Amino acid sequence: MLGTDFRTGSPNWIDLGSPDTTGAAAFYSAVFGWEFVSAGPEAGGYGFFQHTGKTVGALGSLSEEGATSAWTTYFKTEDIQDTARKVVAGGGAVRAEPMDVMGEGWLAQFTDPQGAQFAVWQPGKTKGLEKASEDNTLVWVELHVPDPVSAIGFYNGLFGWRSQEMQAPGMTYRVLSIEEGDQQDGSFGGAASLQEGQAPSWVPYFAVADADALVASVQGNGGSVLMPAADVPDVGRIAWLADPYGAVFAVLKPNPRQS
Repeated sequence: MLGTDFRTGSPNWIDLGSPDTTGAAAFYSAVFGWEFVSAGPEAGGYGFFQHTGKTVGALGSLSEEGATSAWTTYFKTEDIQDTARKVVAGGGAVRAEPMDVMGEGWLAQFTDPQGAQFAVWQPGKTKGLEKASEDNTLVWVELHVPDPVSAIGFYNGLFGWRSQEMQAPGMTYRVLSIEEGDQQDGSFGGAASLQEGQAPSWVPYFAVADADALVASVQGNGGSVLMPAADVPDVGRIAWLADPYGAVFAVLKPNPRQS
């Protein structure tokens, strides 16, 4: 389960690049009840989404020429320079070289060999997100690429991830877990084939108490519905959405865990 006890390869940060940070902050505040807290004038407008006083994500302006609004998933690394070398050796590309973020940690941004963008965070004073797998926080991340098997091999070379196949309606889904510990407890996301018209990407899922009410809130606040709320056996009720600026995300009301 995705949590805040971050180990190598764990998702440990997410942030949103938006062309309108004021509008985006207002949208996510209305939909998830998040508060936007600026990181200060030296951060160039970057700041944190907080829920009940705990950081659950971040928001900043688009910085790359030609970039479109999107959520970026970060994974924990213990050696960011080594990870950058492995990305290139595995056929990926470096979009932002490793950099020190004012002592809070080191970040780098990459594109995998099939075009999905992601990033890594080597913790310093900031370890990562402060809440996860609770209502209105990150609960799952999902990779969509043309060849999931090849992609898993690439990420295994970076983080040592494990995968387990499961059959879903009309597709084979691959559950991803970190290298250490129990595979089920260490699961944090999945990999699936691209759907028609979809670009390679990592999609964040946020846990919600009521997926249908959340969908209605997204529509009422200027967002759009890419996939209406639907039940997925043994998983829960999910929907795919986009904010008013086109950033894609999903929501999940998980099925109750069986003891």
